[in-house]
This record gives sequence, structure tokens and C-alpha cells, in this order.
Amino acid sequence: METKTDRLFIIIPAYNERENIRQVLDDWYPVIQAHSGNGESRLVVIDDGSKDDTYIIMQEYAKEHPLFSPITKTNSGHGATVLYGYHYALDHGADFVFQTDSDGQTLPSEFEQFWDQREAWDMVIGWRNNRQDGGSRIFVTRILRLVIRICFGVSVKDANTPFRLMKADTLRRYIDLIPNDFNLSNVVLSVIYAKKGCRVKYLPITFRPRQGGINSINMKKIFKIGRQALKDFRQINRVLN
Repeated sequence: METKTDRLFIIIPAYNERENIRQVLDDWYPVIQAHSGNGESRLVVIDDGSKDDTYIIMQEYAKEHPLFSPITKTNSGHGATVLYGYHYALDHGADFVFQTDSDGQTLPSEFEQFWDQREAWDMVIGWRNNRQDGGSRIFVTRILRLVIRICFGVSVKDANTPFRLMKADTLRRYIDLIPNDFNLSNVVLSVIYAKKGCRVKYLPITFRPRQGGINSINMKKIFKIGRQALKDFRQINRVLN
């Protein structure tokens, strides 16, 4: 049963999202209003050193939306920015932490089914069973699933989905196992939960094409991140074992 004191923090990283950010804020702000936690819940968007006016748009939006907290910092990449947001949520008293992205690929209308199951699971995570963002990314996801099985000995259905609701207490227990500058922080978090026997529920979600702007991650960057990830995975696995 929901209590009015459940403090929800929605964490969204953003980089050069001037074409999307206003719509994303309009989409997700009603969710934080509906779960305001007596005014202590927050929609938190972290601008990762954008070169456009993403953060200026965020600052303007915050003037009339008291449950929205705009943050900016130097560029460090998506994974590190997500991790920064998780630490921020934990430091500011979150009971539940939800993460999604700022490209409009996910639907706020699908949040409530996650929220309804939050007490029964340490993490409720989206399963992109019908992705609409291109064959190359579907291929990368399948390869990632295989690499995780080889490196960590666990099976994770969709490790990197940017649509996950987590109990803060469980997140707090394991977050320090992830290096602060790690590119695939959500992937490793999914692996940690699997290795530690946490209660994880996968729910199918809609995953649309990017709704505007330019994707900053291309195949060249994906392979570069992948090479580094293999090295990091081995180190992290030693820690987990």
C-alpha cells in the first residue's frame, strides 16, 4: 500500500537534448506530482556538460515546477552521469529511485505498473521485447547478454534498460561496488543484483525510436566502450566473488 511519505526520485541524464528536454519534462513531471512524497519527491535531470542550451531550458522550467531539480556538471558520459544521479537521490533521502533517459524513447504511462510492484522487488526493470531503435542496437544488446553470461556467470534479460525502479536501501548496499567513471553502470548494477540474489522483476515496456535530436553514441563509440568494459568486467567480477 502506498504511503504519502514514499519519496520517489526520478533520475534522467541529458546531453545536448534541446530538441527533447521540454517534452521529456512535461511527460515526467506529472509522475512526480502523483507521487510527491509530501513534497519531498523530485524529478532530477542531470545535464552532462551539454554544448547547447539544454540546461538553460531546464532552469526556466524549474521556476514554475517546484518538484523539479535541474543539475549541471562537467561531461563524464552517460553511465557516470546515471551513477551521479543515483548518489544524489540516496544523499537526498530517496526511498525509491527510478531512472530513464531524456530521448523520449520510454513512456511515462508505463510507470504505474512498476510503482505498484515496488515493495515486492529490489528492482523492477523494463524488458525491451519489441525495440524500435534499430537492428544494430538490438545486436549489441544480444552480444552484451552473452558477454555477461561469460564474464559473470549470470543470465540478465535486458541489463542496460533505461527504465528501472529500485529500492533505495538495496541500491545503497551495492552502489559503491561500481567505479564512479564507469560507462556501463546500469549494466553492472543489473549484474550485481543477479549475483547477489536480489529480487528482480522484468516487465515488458515500449521502446520507441529517439524522438528528436542526434544520438551521441555511434557504433564506433559502442565498440570502444565494449573493449574497455571487458577489462572492467573482469576487475569487478573479482570484487563480487
